[in-house]
Amino acid sequence: MKKSPSPPAENDKPDHEHGMFERFLHSQVAGSAVLAGFAVLALVWANSPWADQYFALAKIELGFSLGSQTYTHSLGHWIKDGLMALFFFVVGLEIKRELVVGELSSIRRATLPISAALGGALLPALIYVFFNMGAAGSAGWGIPMATDIAFALGLLALFGSRVPIGLKVFLTALAIADDLLAVLVIAFFYTAEISLLALASGFIFLALIFVANRLGIRQVSVYLVLALGTWVSLEASGVHATIAGVLVALLVPVRALIGPQEFFNRARSNLARLEQSELTRESINSNEAQRTAVNEIYLAAEDITPPGIALEKQLHTIQAFLILPLFALFAAGVRFDTETLGDFPGAVALGIIMGLFFGKQIGILLASWIAVKSGAAALPAGVSWSQLWAASSLAGIGFTMSIFIGELAFSDPELISEAKIGIILASLAAGIWGAFLLNRSLPDADNS
Repeated sequence: MKKSPSPPAENDKPDHEHGMFERFLHSQVAGSAVLAGFAVLALVWANSPWADQYFALAKIELGFSLGSQTYTHSLGHWIKDGLMALFFFVVGLEIKRELVVGELSSIRRATLPISAALGGALLPALIYVFFNMGAAGSAGWGIPMATDIAFALGLLALFGSRVPIGLKVFLTALAIADDLLAVLVIAFFYTAEISLLALASGFIFLALIFVANRLGIRQVSVYLVLALGTWVSLEASGVHATIAGVLVALLVPVRALIGPQEFFNRARSNLARLEQSELTRESINSNEAQRTAVNEIYLAAEDITPPGIALEKQLHTIQAFLILPLFALFAAGVRFDTETLGDFPGAVALGIIMGLFFGKQIGILLASWIAVKSGAAALPAGVSWSQLWAASSLAGIGFTMSIFIGELAFSDPELISEAKIGIILASLAAGIWGAFLLNRSLPDADNS
């Protein structure tokens, strides 16, 4: 039986905040659709008569020369270690925003999503270990810990206004806390031998970014050079280079650089100068004072806009419609042949499927129940336990981050292929099951 709609809660967010959040979710719908399309393209291409060309494409060597040194990597490596660093930069911006000004910014607000994320990470990992302890695939325990925020929020957004805003905020905060856990797992457990000299170099570049921020340096080129230096240093250190994206993002301010009163004072004084100077479209070409006043207004507007929020918005389109689709194209392709499917499902696939599908929803729901019943947290306004169960099921969609961790965990192509098939099947099952539960637990469209 479908539940009747809940009355609006007093602490619901203001309309303008709802609008921003709705736009974010709708962009996730479009991004997840493109991501799914490229994943399907990869699977079809990898099982077509042109499969050899597909697998050869990722092995094309690309690079550059600097003096007597030549640096080359495969196209697949540039995408998975290069472009994905930008993906992790956006992830880092999201994490910092939530920690500083979002749902993870206070203990009371953060308790439920963090508890849920921990439960949804630990139980799947334990289930995976149960199936793979001592086996060849034992290193893949981090694979079922991850949630794909694009697919999970994209599916949730398809239900439109039927979904209470509290459920959307919960799943977003959960997914971002989940991303933070995944980043920590990659940094501490899926790294090669560490070069302390290269690592120290990376932290020097990070320190220079911090100093440049403090000095108020605005030139984007300065930060690009320092960020590139951080990436190259971490790439050489043995720590996975995508962690550079997160570390750089954590140094980007997510609060306005000036207060409202300073903004108003600067804007008003320069507007007054312009009004008194008989500004026209032609006069600004030759009047340096007018151009200076206009530029000061622009800088004031820039200083009142948190850099992290602005960057996140600007880069989201690149991440959603370029980086993730390219990653899916090069990472999701796996052959469905007798060699790959001969002993399927093996221990790796079973651990991933059971972990993502059952472990995620049970772990999240159980951890959330404990947090609420202990009094440490409360259910979001207007959200029922059945709706929370549905959102927990959607968190079992692991696709992007799970595949990424799988390729770090294994070097054996057969284990990688088995892991990818397990991830795809588990993510499909979690998405369908989560959508079914949402449809049953949410109010009818005409009552929402």
